[in-house]
Amino acid sequence: MIGTGYLGATHAACMAELGFDVVGVDVDEAKVAALSAGEVPFYEPGLRDLVARHVESGRLRFTTSFTQAAEFGDVHFVCVGTPQRADGLAADLTFVDDAVTALARHLTRPALVVGKSTVPVGTADRLLDLIRRTAPAGHDVSLAWNPEFLREGHAVDDTLTPDRLVFGVVRDEDEAVLREVYAKALANDCPLVVTDFPTAELVKVAANSFLATKISFINAIAEICEVVDADVVALADAIGHDARIGRRFLNAGLGFGGGCLPKDIRAFMARAGEIGASDALTFLREIDSINMRRRQRAVEITRDVLGGSVLGARVAVLGVAFKPESDDVRDSPALNVAGQLQLQGAAVRVFDPKAMDNARRVFPTLRYAPSVTEALDRADVVLHLTEWRQFAELDPHQVRTLVSRPVIIDGRHTLDPDAWRAAGWVYRGMGRP
Repeated sequence: MIGTGYLGATHAACMAELGFDVVGVDVDEAKVAALSAGEVPFYEPGLRDLVARHVESGRLRFTTSFTQAAEFGDVHFVCVGTPQRADGLAADLTFVDDAVTALARHLTRPALVVGKSTVPVGTADRLLDLIRRTAPAGHDVSLAWNPEFLREGHAVDDTLTPDRLVFGVVRDEDEAVLREVYAKALANDCPLVVTDFPTAELVKVAANSFLATKISFINAIAEICEVVDADVVALADAIGHDARIGRRFLNAGLGFGGGCLPKDIRAFMARAGEIGASDALTFLREIDSINMRRRQRAVEITRDVLGGSVLGARVAVLGVAFKPESDDVRDSPALNVAGQLQLQGAAVRVFDPKAMDNARRVFPTLRYAPSVTEALDRADVVLHLTEWRQFAELDPHQVRTLVSRPVIIDGRHTLDPDAWRAAGWVYRGMGRP
């Protein structure tokens, strides 16, 4: 595994679980040291136990040496990040190019390099040419593209039992190698699409763009619902019964964030412009705009319930990870809202079961409470911004005794409005009367 971040560490551990001998290589010495000790430097359910078990068994190892990785592997998965560039919407391919170049220089025997990183269409052809120019002569080195579809909070299961596999290949023998790697999943009737490089590269960004569109669609409807006092949750339930639409990802609220959807739709727009097809994806700009408006709307609702200003108000924020079962705060709507309120003069206290340390590094001026109880202490308003199960299980009668004013804004619609109102709370949902 080239790269041992979220994708690489998860894929490495799961490949070891499937019976392969695995080496993960990374330039980050601290990360390699932690993983070599069986520690995972981020939270993902089930992953730490998997890494520790296979490090102990010897089936999983980590190194900073590309020479060692090149000598060891028959198949090399490229799992490095492709963040948004600092100077625009496009994806920054520096890490991918550097990783492939460093690996290719040390390949001294036949190997298959497999890209898993999310990249702009056209990248695989360029990387295959780079490998052929860089690898020592006389060795059979090829490239395939195998996009990942991991959901944070479910990544181990998604790797071990994927809902589909995509192989972008140029040779039949490369497909045969990938079939051997994923033999267990294929034996369990996992759907497989074998295709060319461009199609394989487009699958991930097309999927993420569709999911982003579905989320922003229901959030746009939520804006209408707020104006006319309709209930967007009931509306989503109703249209979700249509099999052509489905209920999943029709969850109105604070919108999407994280390290994938926002940067992927922006990179897709940028790449469309580069290849002369910008008109095809102009709708994604509005999808992005709707999503970002939801954060501002949460701030506006908070000001509204506080009488027009948050200055000096005590605000409790429940959740700052971008989604539950994750400590990831990259482009987190919840952390963004907490930060905006603090910058407008509110005294913001935050609690999240897993994301506190990461949030502190991004926004150190917020106050971080060690428990829900301390976050709620004497609060003038409570914002529910990440749908952790423990927040949905709060007893509204019990926690009412902790706050100064029983006012809650539900940014994720996992609380029961009737139960909170029956307990004496003023309940405000995003897109609900």
